[in-house]
Order: sequence, then C-alpha cells, then structure tokens
Amino acid sequence: MARWIQQLNLKKGALHRQLGFPEDKKIPVGLLQKIVNANIGDKIAYKVNGKRKVITITRLLKKRATLALTFRRISK
Repeated sequence: MARWIQQLNLKKGALHRQLGFPEDKKIPVGLLQKIVNANIGDKIAYKVNGKRKVITITRLLKKRATLALTFRRISK
C-alpha cells in the first residue's frame, strides 16, 4: 500500500463496529455503495447475521464507507 495510508490516523474496525458486522466478515460492497449514495439523515435497512438492522446515515459513516470502497479498489 501507499505510504500516505500509513500516515493516516485510522481507527481499525470502526466501520465494522458501527454497522454491527463481525470483523472477520467482509462488509458487502452493495451496502457500502448504498451508504455512499444516501443522503445524511436517511435510514438504510440491512441484515447482519440474519437480523434486520436499520441505521441512520451520518457524515462520519459516509466518510468511512467511502474510504472502505477506496481501499478495496487500491488492494486489487
């Protein structure tokens, strides 16, 4: 990975905790894209471990989802 990534002060696993996903499972790309495309204040429903969850989109959540999508593109 690039050096600029190492210089960022990232909170590892923060997006997983915020969405309620276990850290050993990947967050679906579709869910990340839904979060990025939604407006702040909107609510999105999704399933985690067979349970239905509803989450409100915040500015921080959008930033974390955008960063996750960017990192997925970099790693390929």
